[in-house]
Amino acid sequence: MTKPKPVAGITRRATVAGALAGALALPAARAFAAATPRPARKPNILYIMADDMGYADVSCYGRREYRTPAIDALAAQGLRFTSAYANSAVCTATRVALITGRYQYRLPVGLEEPLAGRRNVGLPTDHPTLPSLLAKAGYRTSLVGKWHLGSLPDFDPLKSGYAHFWGIRSGAVDYFSHKGSDGKPDLWDGATAVDQAGYLTDLLGDRAIAEIGAGAKEGRPWFLSLHFTAPHWPWETPEDQAESARLGARKDPEALMHFDGGTAATYAAMVQRLDLQIGRILAALKASGQEDDTIVVFTSDNGGERFSDTGPFTGRKTELLEGGLRIPAIVRWPGVTRAGATSDAQIITMDWLPTFVAAAGAAPDAAHASDGIDIAPAIAGGTLPERTLFWRYRNHDQQAARRGRWKYLKINSNTFLFDVVADPQERANLKEREPGIFHDLASAWSAWDRTMLPLDPQSYTHGFTGKELADHYGVGD
Repeated sequence: MTKPKPVAGITRRATVAGALAGALALPAARAFAAATPRPARKPNILYIMADDMGYADVSCYGRREYRTPAIDALAAQGLRFTSAYANSAVCTATRVALITGRYQYRLPVGLEEPLAGRRNVGLPTDHPTLPSLLAKAGYRTSLVGKWHLGSLPDFDPLKSGYAHFWGIRSGAVDYFSHKGSDGKPDLWDGATAVDQAGYLTDLLGDRAIAEIGAGAKEGRPWFLSLHFTAPHWPWETPEDQAESARLGARKDPEALMHFDGGTAATYAAMVQRLDLQIGRILAALKASGQEDDTIVVFTSDNGGERFSDTGPFTGRKTELLEGGLRIPAIVRWPGVTRAGATSDAQIITMDWLPTFVAAAGAAPDAAHASDGIDIAPAIAGGTLPERTLFWRYRNHDQQAARRGRWKYLKINSNTFLFDVVADPQERANLKEREPGIFHDLASAWSAWDRTMLPLDPQSYTHGFTGKELADHYGVGD
């Protein structure tokens, strides 16, 4: 494979620092946000989320083995965040934070890491959501792709603010048969099962283009949350029907995870197909005459998995090391972003709700205040006041907090303090050299944790062991 030329102005070990916005500085953040220029017309919002994509899995973030021209072009036209975080190291929990704008640990479904087999757990239908708040402001709301926030009949995108849904309800399906881990088909148009041949990434691209066209015809602002399943396993390219058949014949609920499958080339083809569909979607947006009226965001739900490139970081999905949490995040906001800009402001998934709600001129829900903030100041090229971001993950009793350049981390009984700006690989434990900072962050984490729901011993939590991944030798169940 021909190696791509280096991307101008981008290095794989770019500086990753920045001021943060926090609870004590929220008044200043709101004042700054109020001064941020915004288009007079309510903007359309196209939010694109990849699944299990590592920080450096697209070439504008450092991938050398292949190119992602559509995503790179989006970054060249807008702003690229270098310190964007997922709310969790797995998908369900992050999606709870996205749709509620709150720490996922405030809801029982957010304690699932990820949701797996508990049919009585899901996103409460009476909880205000990003699509429901936008719908109240006159928006057409659609979800295309992955839901993974609860099963029928109790939980459904159409009961949580989306007027239109086309996609899958579970965490993953085969790209060709569209069957989940239980062997049952899982592709839906609203509440109606869909039997349609095709590679899922392509089908989601087609549907997103149709939704953009439908929004143009209605003549009112729209919100499209496009949640691709790529590059999540199973490891299947558009040419891998034979692998799909092999997995389908195994009759094993864990077959789709196939630890005996995948290669770096397969993963590259999956990401490049995702990029191709994003290119088609952005071209359709432009052809529809709506490009200048639409905020476009591209990001991931958590850090990368087996074949991902997590950039200068260590760790992966299910881990609170930077590789499990740091994600790509690109914004193109006509009239607000500057072409080719970067920002080292530290942002997190739950920030998108208050940002989009403010951009739409919608009203937040006073009874369910967001834990995130409006990050429009950073999107416009400014800074954000300092805040502390918090995480926890039940597998291996993980805890983490980041404030400025410092990160507190706990894994089982081991505790750490890292300067993740100078040491993005999290190698030098500075807790003895900086005891005041270490104890301050550890205490802040404990105080924050007391405001969240307690851990649920019945909830599912996923992690990798030495049996599954050789680089996790010594890690048992």
